[in-house]
Amino acid sequence: MLRRLSLALAVAAASNGLAWAETAPLSTKTDLVSVYQEAVNNNADLAAARADYAARKEVVPQARSGLLPQINAGANLTDTRTEVDSPSVRADRSGTVYQATLSQPLFRADRWFQLQAAKATDEQAALQLSATEQNLILQSAETYFAVLRAQDNLASTKAEEAAFKRQLDQANERFDVGLSDKTDVLEAQAGYDTARANRIIAERQVDDAFQALTTLTNREYSSVEGIRHSLPVLAPSPNDAKAWVDTAARQNLNLLASNYAVDAAEETVRQRKSGHAPTLDAIAQYQKGDNDALGFTNTAGSGVTYSGDVEQRSIGLQLNIPIYSGGLTSSQVREAHQRLNQTEQLRESLRRQIVQNTRDLHRAVNTDVETVQARKQSIISNQSALEATEVGYQVGTRNIVDVLDAQRQLYSSVRNYNDARYDYILDNLRLKQAAGTLNPGDLEALAQYLKPDYNPDKDFLPPDLSSAAEAQIRSVRPE
Repeated sequence: MLRRLSLALAVAAASNGLAWAETAPLSTKTDLVSVYQEAVNNNADLAAARADYAARKEVVPQARSGLLPQINAGANLTDTRTEVDSPSVRADRSGTVYQATLSQPLFRADRWFQLQAAKATDEQAALQLSATEQNLILQSAETYFAVLRAQDNLASTKAEEAAFKRQLDQANERFDVGLSDKTDVLEAQAGYDTARANRIIAERQVDDAFQALTTLTNREYSSVEGIRHSLPVLAPSPNDAKAWVDTAARQNLNLLASNYAVDAAEETVRQRKSGHAPTLDAIAQYQKGDNDALGFTNTAGSGVTYSGDVEQRSIGLQLNIPIYSGGLTSSQVREAHQRLNQTEQLRESLRRQIVQNTRDLHRAVNTDVETVQARKQSIISNQSALEATEVGYQVGTRNIVDVLDAQRQLYSSVRNYNDARYDYILDNLRLKQAAGTLNPGDLEALAQYLKPDYNPDKDFLPPDLSSAAEAQIRSVRPE
């Protein structure tokens, strides 16, 4: 009976797999690394993050400009008439004056600290961009394996529907020959209807998962390569939570960015305090203009007229000593201190969260290792239990409800097993991201276990399932 049940699962999977192969040719299958590369090239969020970084890094040249020479040039065109009552004199003047001014800051403490704060902000922005790029690695894997998870769930749901349909057909046959009552048929019908509804929902979830992949990469996909059941399921290396936490403290990109945020806030405090300090600038100015007419005329109508170019040069120092600004500078210092305190507290909160996440993910990976094996054994045990229940139903010691429940348990264990596999893969990547070590090479390592000819309707079950179930039966049943 066990062999008959195993073959029934395989036949149901193969028949459904034929339809899948017709709609998704193997030549169109996409692998994990290709999806990630498409995400890097086309992801809108990453493009926005890069543009944001390119904009934020401009704070450095903007702050540096306050310490560099400033050169201005201009021209004035004037026509002036001046009259004096006593003695009665009138002066007329018109002309064009060109001027250029050079200003070189000699002592500007506020601008110096502003530059240091800008440099720290630039480093923070660069690390935040790196964190976004690193997060795209995880996001690509999550979206990719969400498709595989949905496909495997659909495959098990279709196999479950087929099994419930066979059970319904069998119940009808038994009812027709008088071996069971109408209740068995109704129970089997209810089980089949539920399985059919679950299959419809699972089909939509597959479409949703592919749509998420399209949103991530701006590319359309019809199928992707699946992960082999031979993927090693191993504990994290090193299997020491403290070592992972120490690595996260040194390398987590978001935490490193928060350190630079604190540095920028400290420099801003110094900048605000230096608002009380004097400033010293060197000023050089050059003027040249022509006087078209410069005349003085008295009441008798006599006078004198001058004309010619005027040229003037000046150089000097300009000292400014702030004395009182209405409390503005003191208020800005207090504000900067509070912003610094805020940034330090945010960094501490982030540090604690990273420590928690790293420890939680370390435990999760270890739990996933045991869960994958336990879920696989659960499939074997539930398959054996279903066989025993069907035998009991045939001889009258079990009823149809027991059989239907056993079938539900079997396919639930299949889904739990596949969920555990994908949880293990993603928790490993999340642990590496928390530690700051996640890189594209981790996806390339996973790609080695992808199966180009993966068919969800056949490959959602471990290939050695039947032999393992038979071995379990032999261990508990005498020859």
